[in-house]
Amino acid sequence: MSKPATIAIDGFAGSGKSTAAARLAEALDYLYFDTGVMYRAVTWAILEQGIDPGDAEQVSRVAEALTIDVVANGPDDGRQFTVLADGQDVTWAIREPAVEANVSLVSSYPRVRTVLTDQQRRIAAAGPVVMAGRDVGTVVLPQADLKIFLVASAEERAHRRCKQLKEQHKPIDYDRILTAIIERDKKDRENPVSPTIPAEDAVILNTDNLNVDEVVGELQTLVKQLRSGLKVA
Repeated sequence: MSKPATIAIDGFAGSGKSTAAARLAEALDYLYFDTGVMYRAVTWAILEQGIDPGDAEQVSRVAEALTIDVVANGPDDGRQFTVLADGQDVTWAIREPAVEANVSLVSSYPRVRTVLTDQQRRIAAAGPVVMAGRDVGTVVLPQADLKIFLVASAEERAHRRCKQLKEQHKPIDYDRILTAIIERDKKDRENPVSPTIPAEDAVILNTDNLNVDEVVGELQTLVKQLRSGLKVA
């Protein structure tokens, strides 16, 4: 077959899926799309309108009325892609602390997830894409040409986070970070709306002993195998 048009990369927080997906998309000249930005865009929109993030009805109405696009082009300011909310560039606005503090609640509403799943599929249908998230292969793109689920132990992910904080000259508390990761994994795994689990036909790749270059190399190998008509595993 030709190059896969849709590649779904899922995994728990800290598994390296976003970095690996971005690098793979760059290598393939595909659009890289982190599904989390859509939930951030809705959160930004409701805060702009002064809507209480706890008001599920009002938040859901905003989500249903908002058109979100993710495109590859945009200003050369370090962005990986451009996020548009009703045509307005919100790429950096959705990274503000207020959005960060409320996006988890907003993303928990079933109606929000339903409408954003539809929008994610619309974007995927427009062209080749590497889409990263926590339920892409199971919910958003169950028919994706290639599905990958990245895993890494909680301990490894805690060490990675500590390294990041050290590089940023921020306080480090390994035990607290490890506990938070374990708790978030449990919450994501048991999410009644869209649990974070690998699709039945996903390739599971453990990144514990791999650096980013090695992970991307493994992903490129999977793409080549698929193009050659070989069974990926």
